[in-house]
Amino acid sequence: MDGEGQPFGFTSNAVCAVSAADPSLLISVGKGSRTLPAIMSSQAFAVNFLATSGQVASQVFASKATDKFANTRWRPSAVAQGAPLLVDIALSYAECKVENAIEVGDHWLFIARVEGTAVFPREPLLYRRGDYGFWSPQNIDAAELSAVR
Repeated sequence: MDGEGQPFGFTSNAVCAVSAADPSLLISVGKGSRTLPAIMSSQAFAVNFLATSGQVASQVFASKATDKFANTRWRPSAVAQGAPLLVDIALSYAECKVENAIEVGDHWLFIARVEGTAVFPREPLLYRRGDYGFWSPQNIDAAELSAVR
């Protein structure tokens, strides 16, 4: 949320677990992102891990649209300064409070303590090789799997 109570968000292709003992995550935000000032001022954010029903939202949040929440229902986090929680289309979410911010090149890295979570009984939205997909054991290419082993 920004200082005026407006939600901000973006699609990230990576979130990194930092510690399980003291649950924490790392996100990377480009200096040109319109979400950056909201995270900097609130020192909090939410990571919404999307379910398959969140594909359209993922595409909108990856765009330069000015009101990314126009067609996406959300509720404010009670523990992460009102950060938007996409409870209708999330597989899970993590409500985070920033503990450290590191400027690296054209990005900021935020290391944050996970203060709240929820998990919903849905299928995960996946993104691979420029396309969206869903998890199914039948989707695994045997040649790719043997190359990973």
